[in-house]
Amino acid sequence: MASSNSERVELAKLCSSKNWSKAIRILDSLLARHAYSALGRKDDSVVVWKQGHDHALNRSSDLKQLLELEELLTKENMNGNIIQEESSMELNGSSAPSTVSEGHSGSETETSKEHNKSRDYSETSSESDHTSEVQSKLVDGSLVNNGSLQKLKETKNFESKANGTYKKLSSELESHTKPSDEPHNKISTSKVPSKSKNKSSEDFEWGDAIKKNQKVCVARISKTKSISLDFRLSRGIAEVNEGRYTHAISIFDQILKEDPDYPEALIGRGTAYAFQRELDAAIADFTKAIEANPLAGEAWKRRGQARAALGDSDGAIDDLSKALELEPNSADILHERGIVNFKFKDFEAAVKDLSACVKLDTSNKSAYTYLGLALSSIGEYKRAEESHMKALQLDCDFLEAWTHLTQLYQDLANTAKAFECLTRALEIDARYAKAYYLRGLLSHGTGDHRNAIRDLSMALSLESSNVECLYLRASCHHAVGQFREAVKDYDAALDLELDSMDKFVLQCLAFYQKELALYTASKLNSEFCWFDIDGDIDPLFKEYWCKRLHPKDVCEKVYRQPPLRESLKKGKLRKQDLAMTKQKTALIHAADAIGQRLQYHCPGFLPNRRQHRMAGLAAIEIAQKVSRAWRALQAELKHSSKGTAKYGRRIRRKETVNMTSQNRGGPGCSTSSSSDMSTSYGISEERTSARTIMSWQDVFSVAIKWRQISEPCDPVVWINKLSEEFNAGFGSHTPLLLGQARVVRYFPNFRRTLDAAKAVIKEKKYACSKTDAVINLSDDNKLYDIMGAESCSDLYKIVGEDFWVATWCNSMASEGKQLEGTRITLLKSGEHGFDFAIRTPCTPARWNEFEIEMATAWEALCNAYCSEVYGSTDFDALENVRDAILRMTYYWYNFMPLSRGSAAVGFVVLLGLFLAANMEFTESIPQGVQVDWEAILNFDSGSFIQSIKKWLYPALKMTTSWKDYPDVVSTFSTTGSVIAALNSYNN
Repeated sequence: MASSNSERVELAKLCSSKNWSKAIRILDSLLARHAYSALGRKDDSVVVWKQGHDHALNRSSDLKQLLELEELLTKENMNGNIIQEESSMELNGSSAPSTVSEGHSGSETETSKEHNKSRDYSETSSESDHTSEVQSKLVDGSLVNNGSLQKLKETKNFESKANGTYKKLSSELESHTKPSDEPHNKISTSKVPSKSKNKSSEDFEWGDAIKKNQKVCVARISKTKSISLDFRLSRGIAEVNEGRYTHAISIFDQILKEDPDYPEALIGRGTAYAFQRELDAAIADFTKAIEANPLAGEAWKRRGQARAALGDSDGAIDDLSKALELEPNSADILHERGIVNFKFKDFEAAVKDLSACVKLDTSNKSAYTYLGLALSSIGEYKRAEESHMKALQLDCDFLEAWTHLTQLYQDLANTAKAFECLTRALEIDARYAKAYYLRGLLSHGTGDHRNAIRDLSMALSLESSNVECLYLRASCHHAVGQFREAVKDYDAALDLELDSMDKFVLQCLAFYQKELALYTASKLNSEFCWFDIDGDIDPLFKEYWCKRLHPKDVCEKVYRQPPLRESLKKGKLRKQDLAMTKQKTALIHAADAIGQRLQYHCPGFLPNRRQHRMAGLAAIEIAQKVSRAWRALQAELKHSSKGTAKYGRRIRRKETVNMTSQNRGGPGCSTSSSSDMSTSYGISEERTSARTIMSWQDVFSVAIKWRQISEPCDPVVWINKLSEEFNAGFGSHTPLLLGQARVVRYFPNFRRTLDAAKAVIKEKKYACSKTDAVINLSDDNKLYDIMGAESCSDLYKIVGEDFWVATWCNSMASEGKQLEGTRITLLKSGEHGFDFAIRTPCTPARWNEFEIEMATAWEALCNAYCSEVYGSTDFDALENVRDAILRMTYYWYNFMPLSRGSAAVGFVVLLGLFLAANMEFTESIPQGVQVDWEAILNFDSGSFIQSIKKWLYPALKMTTSWKDYPDVVSTFSTTGSVIAALNSYNN
């Protein structure tokens, strides 16, 4: 046999060194092999040779014997090639290229399947709005095993969105790995075009996705390379698989000194660099490997992953597409490219790639759950749910699928199913920090702040440096009046060293929220009327808070709140504020029933019991205050003659904006009289005015103050009370479409908004560019094409550039005048996406026009009710009052004068005004209806009234029972008692 001479030499060496035991083993093995072979028992001889191969495989000194055993095994095998699998390394002595093959034998054991799980060196994260976001990490099975699942901190590059298919390796960001006890797979290397069909899988924080029956061939002993060179290559690969990257790099360095263009060594070293977060060095090695062998598909794929991790989406997709050209039916590469497309928000391409992937590989649970995320992003919610469920059918313990499904149900406002998913995830892994965070986030969104604190505390016990958990827990403590704990958490968030811009934004918000927590603490023992964010907080502070800007300028220019010790001295919560009296209980019971009417029954709007209670208490307070104002006004009108009141002639005056007063942030809206507001007057006509009793600002400020204290995280302030930036037109921005992503709350209004934009262009025959230049669209053919546009893409092609158009509101104060309503904007986003949104710039001129409109609408309402129908319970007699309430609501929604919260405040005031007129709304807002959008998309108040009254008026019940409710102001007199009222729930 071919081994005789070498084994004799080896035996002689062993004997001379007196290594008798090893010499005997070799002699026994040799004799047994040749005996079986001579007897024609080839199967038995192969078994013995394999035993010898196994022994040599684990001993580098037996390399020569190993090579000859490989040759014998190859010769005896009928197919000429047996791939050996072992836990440390695999060596193939044939001259065939090394590949990664997929085994489909039904006899493969579960142990070998588990052995072939894989991991990769990238971390990725899934993004969602307002929210809230499910994080994940990606893997690839051909380079490294899934056994060493590396749990990383999320590291998202804000500018580049660097989250490709490697664990995050940006030099700007930090991440950490955690070892695993699972076995390792091997690196696949090849010097010729790889025909590998290795399945890439996901390396999430809590699990993995892996193609089963995967067999990985690590390396081969090349006929053209020295034995020692190829052996060192295999050792280097093994070091990468074991996570010893520095040692692996040193081995590859030695190899590349001898052969600088060795593709396998370049790929191996590039992989090790990538795991060490040295992406530029990794890309350089992959590039050199491609230059040495342009057909090395593995190098193309790896470079694509590294480019994705650096945020180079175009480069990543190009490289992965090239890899796919070399392996056209690779489910692995389709999976990789699909996830990269998803991460860079090309959701339609992601759906295409991932759909193709699961057709080729129906067992890829990672592909199914990412397909679900992509489908959800483009609004295909039913298909998304089916895709996540398919992933769970493949693995009912797949944590990532449970969390992604949670996110889907939360987006659809299906809180029951969302909680069920998180409960299941925690049954699988009781130390799953992400599930505790998501459940805390969901509890916060439903107004259950105390349970949110419990879950967030559990998450922080597992991941103490999680800034999202710290910030959210701080805001929950803040909301429930636990200011000491809130400040402690805000400080802890500020002290963290963070690795992404998104997290840094949370730190900025923590700074502002801490200041507001200190402010609120100082007001606890004061009357609630003295809680006045709009009047007391510096305008620059509020502006930076609203815009989430770096607080450096604020620290330098704005007076800071006193420390917590002083704040708590001023406002220590009194026992009587916490005690529940009969009056408080009666008010809370009534408020909960009334406030539920605020709820939108649309995707994305979670039912929030805290906000419902806020709305009910605010509506009752508005009804009580407005009723008293109307009573005084009615008495004044009763004793007046021709517009002259008891105390002299009242006049309606033309309003003009006093910019200095506005921008200095004077007295707050809720505690100031009309003279405190940012308005000066000139006489225009004589008429008794309800403004002398209670202004429209006073009415809305009641709801605003309740909205501010109910959720302190939300910057709800009057826009004209910000700094001089008010002159630049700062205002609300509500997206319907972001790139290819459909915003779950607002996309249902897409078709009507697109039609409104077309109607404006048809009427005006022009649009405005980003620089406010006029875009002439008067050509009849263009107008015809515009009216036929069915999508953002169609409309954009016709207009030819980014543009905006403004809806209009027909004035009530000045007949024939049109006010600028809402701007509809269309901007190109990427190659295939568009940002489609509504914006409301509150410039001083526009603000002045709407102030006059609101004052006119309020006066008309007061006059309608304080005439002959005052105090009436005749439904038909109050028709003009109902229309007047809706008319003022219409102008409020088009005005949008708050930084956020205008929609909720507007409907709370509507509920309060109807109650003041002895009409209670007793039903729910119809499914799919968003009242503010009805106002925005109707160009006159009459159309809005007609669209709302058909469901609102039949749901109004005549009642005076609200007059028996205790007075809200005296019952909840202090800020502390208001906070206590918002948190008194019986779970």
